Amino acid sequence: MIYTVTVNPALDYVMQLEKVNAGEVNRTNNYSFLAGGKGINVSQILNQLNVENTAWGFVGGFTGKELIRQLNQKRITSDFVTISDVTRVNVKIHAEKETEINAAGPQITNQEITAFKSRLDDLKKGDIVVMSGSLTPSLPTDFYQQLLPTIKDAGAEFVVDTTGQALLDTLEYGPLVIKPNHHELADLFNTSFDSSDVMLEYAEKLLNMGAQNVMVSMAGDGGYLLTKDHVYHAKGAVGTAVNSVGAGDSMIAGFVGTYFKTHNAEESFRMGMACGAATAFTKDIAVKSQIDAVLPQIKVEQIS
Repeated sequence: MIYTVTVNPALDYVMQLEKVNAGEVNRTNNYSFLAGGKGINVSQILNQLNVENTAWGFVGGFTGKELIRQLNQKRITSDFVTISDVTRVNVKIHAEKETEINAAGPQITNQEITAFKSRLDDLKKGDIVVMSGSLTPSLPTDFYQQLLPTIKDAGAEFVVDTTGQALLDTLEYGPLVIKPNHHELADLFNTSFDSSDVMLEYAEKLLNMGAQNVMVSMAGDGGYLLTKDHVYHAKGAVGTAVNSVGAGDSMIAGFVGTYFKTHNAEESFRMGMACGAATAFTKDIAVKSQIDAVLPQIKVEQIS
């Protein structure tokens, strides 16, 4: 089983109007509520790839009930911990400029944290846990890291989609894959790259620090995969990028879902690249037909 973790999901309140007049009453008939969260995005792609998964996290209040209703509608299996506080609402205003107002998130009690951690008791060898997205202010900053010893003791694999020191702190536990983009990779080592070769040298350091696989995404310029044995490159798919939200989550889902079935890192990289591009080319998370349309474009070349 693959488990996705979204500890701070949101109900996105999306409003579309031609123009916002500050300080005045603005009206629109074009609005919607959408279940949001990086782990939820991963689950959506896994469903499209027909990979069984369960979404974990925290939800509460009337917004949490609506979020779960939408997940059920999308046939996403979930086992969230119900909390006493209310799942946050993020406001997305699409006008002449796009404006977002994101809430920090609910208060989560120690009892609720314990209930979530008990979910890990069911993990077994071969399972994969994918942790994505921001933490609520009430959770400790090392919350994800606290879960890693239990995951590894169960013989399961994990992915934490994060950046900076938080990413480096996971490496000693051997994440299945990490996915910095080339800017984030440079920031990790406080440097800059003047060539692909130099970039790959730094990516290899992450392997030596404990990562099993390293994907370096370069947006429209494609990406690289480093494993213990080989380095692969794939050019970017041709298309018009209209959406950056969820593309990284889709890339992770494509890799993890394929690896879960095949244990083939090269094929997993190819599917990850296809899923990321397919989501970038649409206004929402990609569906199977869109992924299938992009996949033939992704040619993976072993370069070492």
